[in-house]
Amino acid sequence: MSLILWFEEIGIKDIPLVGGKNASLGEMLQKLSPKGINIPDGFAVTAEAYKYFIKYNGLLEPIKKLLSDLDKSNVTELKERGKKIRSLILNGKMPDDLSEAIIKAYKELESKYGLNVDVAVRSSATAEDLPDASFAGQQETYLNIRGSENVVNFVKKCFASLFTDRAISYRIDKGFDHFNVYLSAAVQKMVRSDVASSGVMFTLDTESGFRDVVYITGSWGLGEYIVQGIVNPDEFYVFKPTLKQGYRAIISKKLGAKQQKLVYGKTQERPTISKKTTLEERQRFVLSDDEILTLAKWAILIEEHYEKPMDIEWAKDGDGVNVGTGKLFIVQARPETVHSTKTENYYEVYELKDTGTVLCSGMAVGSKIGQGKARVIKDASNIHLFKEGEVLITDMTDPDWEPIMKIASAIVTNRGGRTCHAAIVSRELGIPCVVGTGNATEVINDGRMVTIDCSKGETGYVLDGLIPYEVKRIDLTTLPSTKTKIMMNVGIPEQAFIQGQIPNDGVGLARIEFIIGSHIGVHPLALVEYPKLKEKVKESKRIEKIVKEIEKRTPNYEIKSDFYVDKLAQGIAMIAAAFYPNDVIVRFSDFKTNEYANLIGGELYEPVESNPMIGWRGASRYYDPKFEPAFALECFAIKKVREEMGLINVKVMVPFCRTVEEGRKVIDVMKKYGLVQGEKGLEVYVMCEIPSNVILADEFAEIFDGFSIGSNDLTQLTLGLDRDSELVSHIYDERNEAVKRLVKQVIEIAKKKGKKIGICGQAPSDFPDFAEFLVECGIDSISLIPDTVLKTKLLVAQKEKSL
Repeated sequence: MSLILWFEEIGIKDIPLVGGKNASLGEMLQKLSPKGINIPDGFAVTAEAYKYFIKYNGLLEPIKKLLSDLDKSNVTELKERGKKIRSLILNGKMPDDLSEAIIKAYKELESKYGLNVDVAVRSSATAEDLPDASFAGQQETYLNIRGSENVVNFVKKCFASLFTDRAISYRIDKGFDHFNVYLSAAVQKMVRSDVASSGVMFTLDTESGFRDVVYITGSWGLGEYIVQGIVNPDEFYVFKPTLKQGYRAIISKKLGAKQQKLVYGKTQERPTISKKTTLEERQRFVLSDDEILTLAKWAILIEEHYEKPMDIEWAKDGDGVNVGTGKLFIVQARPETVHSTKTENYYEVYELKDTGTVLCSGMAVGSKIGQGKARVIKDASNIHLFKEGEVLITDMTDPDWEPIMKIASAIVTNRGGRTCHAAIVSRELGIPCVVGTGNATEVINDGRMVTIDCSKGETGYVLDGLIPYEVKRIDLTTLPSTKTKIMMNVGIPEQAFIQGQIPNDGVGLARIEFIIGSHIGVHPLALVEYPKLKEKVKESKRIEKIVKEIEKRTPNYEIKSDFYVDKLAQGIAMIAAAFYPNDVIVRFSDFKTNEYANLIGGELYEPVESNPMIGWRGASRYYDPKFEPAFALECFAIKKVREEMGLINVKVMVPFCRTVEEGRKVIDVMKKYGLVQGEKGLEVYVMCEIPSNVILADEFAEIFDGFSIGSNDLTQLTLGLDRDSELVSHIYDERNEAVKRLVKQVIEIAKKKGKKIGICGQAPSDFPDFAEFLVECGIDSISLIPDTVLKTKLLVAQKEKSL
């Protein structure tokens, strides 16, 4: 928080040494922030006061001398000189008039909130939080400070923190003159988040830079543990465009481990202490849905005021001291400085060329790959051992580690979430980082060669050895437009925000099988019939194991099937948001019996089939009484995404629909569970992947809004072979003339009937000549795997031009 800049922005010319009533922190923020945002009361000790303190004690020349010939790359020297400068300031005398002004302002707070009122003393440098340099964590913040003399002493500690080792190093790196940067201190009434919760939020996605979400993290207790990376917090995403339209647009909720919390200590010698969280706290979200939405709305208002993406700290009051129990407060806001300053007109993709043994994994920060010699450092006192280009392996980082973080090829930590210190600094430095591995310092040997892979989405991996990789850079300024829509096949929600930034016309195939398999993991009927299974626990060890696993995954759900609906809805919503407002065509589940059987509880509900590929799958399941309750959950999830979250760009698609009558039955079942074709623009497509879909295309066109050609199954069933069999794999070819004739035929019928038709099979991704053939046939859209979208777009543009 740059308080001196706030004074200038609101036009106060006579800057006082200590802001009184007219310049209180609360009033300043109320002027700068839109009405309705709760701000803690407080006052500001200005940068002018800092300059007065330095001059009064004659410290300018001694500090200049200590910094004059500093070699910041010498960690030991940096440490020694930083300590000497801080000692000079801490041993300086606070001028009587300045001390009296601070005490007077503090006593005004006491008159409102009681004797020895608890305050936070937050440092803020005048160069801090500029659009291209965050200075996050360079200076100190002190919590739960009580008593006027203590406040004066901690303001002095804030002054000294202008010369922490990391702040000195950071200013040199960013080209700031040490003596044109000053320190102000905000003294804020504490929000009692020690008995509630607190966190950090960004008005964009911190990994991809996707601008249309508010990303919120939170944990129990005071907020320092999130920033320091000591806890893995809860994570929430809210979609801005539909939130502004009045929808409850929470598109993702993930429970963090939250193993401990920072709370008030009993003495001023230890104003804060660590405490273990209870099992009940670990299994519960720190915010209600209403609170998540309130914070997201405030974040949007703050972003709109500053006209740039923002990094914001929030806290929830747990005891009512700040005008009402349970109130939320904004305690800090600064510009986001990583993605908001990027102006590249290219898209970069990192890709491993081989596989390797996974040593450990955690949350990926960024999407790059890095490698080098592992240097395991468990204590900051040993950072002088680190060499440039090595991979830093440690428990967690704080700002004291920054001198070596700047020369690391990658960073791996045991603890921390995506808004912890290691993650924030890694993003700013542009290096790959894996946080929250749990055991990196134990399983990675010092000196071992390792590869850090953050290219796979949400999960980052530490691999044994130096695995070859390549970086593909694609110029986005030269991409032509095409009449044929170039869409994408997507299935992993965690990758959607990055993939959505590739120029595209939407999603032609959104698969939900990954969401069901990885985010849910339980057979839908086992969740629907959980009460019945629980009654049978004593009858069967197998059922007992299933019930225990369901309970482990669904601690916050009384009705277990709601877990399925919520997780499925959130996965779909992440994809739909990434590509909004373009169409996202979600295919209903297309697991075969053997695949469903692999889910928890699946063996209780799935028959054993000799050929599942052409067995009980797709449309045939949805209206079958044995599976209809499970299909209902899919309908509820789609309905939630469209009607509660406002993502009406979601359309649906029915796979493996063998007959026209099956199509009608599915549409009737959808209607039964609230999905009505045509209502609020809901379109229903059918996969064209069985020869009968082509032969009776004119009849299918009467009940569906469009077709999507599934070239994989259409080839298999046209040529009468098992595509997974090596014995006949040499015959499998989507470019076979029989397949091409069927493709051409269905495109012609769809055009004649005025229906949309696209393709989502693998063929155009693998074979450029097949993509050209589709353009010649006049197909409306081609949906591809993300890696081939751009090259196919260039090919299609060229083909369209020749036609």
